[in-house]
Amino acid sequence: METKKMETSVQQESAISPPRTLRGKLKFIGPGFVVAATGVGAGDFVMASIAGTSFGLTLLWVIIVGAFIKFVLTEGIGRWYLSSGKTILEGWHLMGWWATSYFGVYLIIMGIIYGSAITGTCSMIMIAMFPGTPFPLWAIASGLSGFLLVWFGRYQLIENFLKILIGLMFVSIIGSAIVIVANAGTMEYGVTPSVPEGSFFQILGILGGVGASITLTSYSYWIYAKGWRDKRWIPIMKLDVAAAYAITGLFAISVMIIAAELLFGTGMTISGNQGLVGLADAYGERFGSVARWVFLIGVWGAVFTSIVGPWHGMSYLFADIVRIVKNKRKDPANTIDEEPITEKDGAFRFYLFWITFPPMLLLLFNQPVAIVLLYGALGAAFMPILAAVLLYLLNSKHIDKIDRNGKIMNTIFILIILLYVYLGGSELFQMLFG
Repeated sequence: METKKMETSVQQESAISPPRTLRGKLKFIGPGFVVAATGVGAGDFVMASIAGTSFGLTLLWVIIVGAFIKFVLTEGIGRWYLSSGKTILEGWHLMGWWATSYFGVYLIIMGIIYGSAITGTCSMIMIAMFPGTPFPLWAIASGLSGFLLVWFGRYQLIENFLKILIGLMFVSIIGSAIVIVANAGTMEYGVTPSVPEGSFFQILGILGGVGASITLTSYSYWIYAKGWRDKRWIPIMKLDVAAAYAITGLFAISVMIIAAELLFGTGMTISGNQGLVGLADAYGERFGSVARWVFLIGVWGAVFTSIVGPWHGMSYLFADIVRIVKNKRKDPANTIDEEPITEKDGAFRFYLFWITFPPMLLLLFNQPVAIVLLYGALGAAFMPILAAVLLYLLNSKHIDKIDRNGKIMNTIFILIILLYVYLGGSELFQMLFG
């Protein structure tokens, strides 16, 4: 009975016609904000603040390029699903069982490493708000909060909750930048786009941070959950992704402006996630403790979106892998529409448990160096493969010719792949020999 109800619901959702007016389209956007907010974390803000502290605003162009790269990849994932009716992992599976096995192993390992790293970062922000409180307390509380929200919630609840956090980030981070600019004196830093001497690793860090996120692959599940089913929704999908990355790009730009105004030329340096706390302290010294709290709330919002989104999206990815392994040999034509994945699936809930509780054990060991190196190696290897798979799929006969890549898009994808190969090679070289 439940299965029939679910199938009826799917048919009803698929019958929804896309709105034609801009106002109507804006009411439907949402999945792009989920994937964009999920991908914006402390790492992006750290690299933007370091660049602003060291080079003023001369590296703003890097943030814009990074946001564009993420737009291209996410739009490609959405276009593939809406044109073919297959999730990105079903497309990935077309490359062979080796590709699916690689993704599955990657996802299992990433769940442990990412689950520990992001909850630890969230804990650090909470400790800055409430000095003297224990680190494990906030880390465990953060993981449990994400677990409970995803376990008992559904996609629309997740989307609405993340939109609230985006609102907090907008008011606090962008608002702080506006306050800084309004009270700025004479500018003592450059704003002309350039590649300053010594900026190489900051450029790599910004481009790598804004692009390297496995949660991009969750986009097809979120637009499915939203009720978008076919190519009629492609224009709205493009608007959805463009609006989302325009706003999240503004967050990183705002952090760079704040860092440039507060710290450029002072001789003060920041590094690591604690650099955000240092930036908040500098902001508080100029504008008071309330302003410091407002800034930290925005940073917390950015970090917590990177808990809720992956807890939900990566669990979808794992459930889809299990579905593919179980059913593809029986019926190669199976698609997500014929066999919907829900948050109640056993595989979905297993991975939700996996990304929440086992990572808590790593807090006792302070994330061993060997595991961090493995995380870096896997991260460096994933994004060029994703871009290469998308390049293949978006030129394949699995989608209509009108929806395939043109020459310009193919060129952009090739440049992205080369960039990620270079970024990944540089990161691995630095980890091994730096």
